[in-house]
Amino acid sequence: MNPIIMVLAVIIAVEAIWWLVWAGLSLARKKYSVFAIVLGAFIVWGIIALFAINAGLYSFGLPSAGSLFTLIILAIIPFVILPGMAVIITEYQRGVLFRLGRLIGIVEPGFNIIFPFGVDRVVKIDLRTFTIDVAKQEVITKDNVPVLVDAVVYFNVFDPILAVTKVANYTQSTTLLGQTILRSVLGQHELDEILSKRSELNEVLRQLLDEATDPWGIKITAVEIKSIELPDTMKRAMAKQAEAERERRAKIIAADGEYQAAQKLLEAAQVIAQEPSALQLRYLQTLSEIAVEKNSTILFPLPIELLKAFSDKDK
Repeated sequence: MNPIIMVLAVIIAVEAIWWLVWAGLSLARKKYSVFAIVLGAFIVWGIIALFAINAGLYSFGLPSAGSLFTLIILAIIPFVILPGMAVIITEYQRGVLFRLGRLIGIVEPGFNIIFPFGVDRVVKIDLRTFTIDVAKQEVITKDNVPVLVDAVVYFNVFDPILAVTKVANYTQSTTLLGQTILRSVLGQHELDEILSKRSELNEVLRQLLDEATDPWGIKITAVEIKSIELPDTMKRAMAKQAEAERERRAKIIAADGEYQAAQKLLEAAQVIAQEPSALQLRYLQTLSEIAVEKNSTILFPLPIELLKAFSDKDK
């Protein structure tokens, strides 16, 4: 027996086991059409290999060039065909399978067997949440104030088939659509509304963008306006407005304090007017407070009623 033929026979025997493993994997993954093709190819390959091995082993002298060449080709074929049939999909991905250009379905995570040589094509789609930064957009508000606004959009793919078949590049398309909707929505509001109602505007932007990307299999989870840049002249005007507002509040608070003090004095005067002796007690209380401070000057209050007598006498 020729040693070269023996080595090739051992290699082909190992490759035969490899063929059977591939067929078993395709059957376990319920890829029945792939299983039939693999099994049929294995049978044809095995029959040719057996004939070539028999021709080489039982030939007298050197094996024929035809049998040796055939065995070498048969040993190479599994390394060309079988590795191209393996597709591994990670847990956070889904594969969209096309067979001869026709949509077949979703490829689940794990080890999968497909047809080689471009018959089957798998497009992998990432299902994790993506974050896209919407570039700064110049927006003219409803009250004709130019502002620069940028935002962040969070989204993920909920239907891989739509993301592949309905849009060419869902990430770029979502980014451009976000820029358009951002300018459109903010242009319908005044500057004060944009600054004070940012959370409400975020929700409006999310709903509009989600409705627009839903046919693409895209789910918008959140939209956040990052920053709003104002012109310097507008910043100075707003600072003056805030300063004037603070002064107005301070004056109102001071006037309100004066009004409340006057109300309390009025109530106190009404109580004292009901009991004249209460005024004398108030005088004495004032003297005790002065004495505590060790003041050398003591004032004795003179009742106003005494002056009335002098005024009546002049008349």
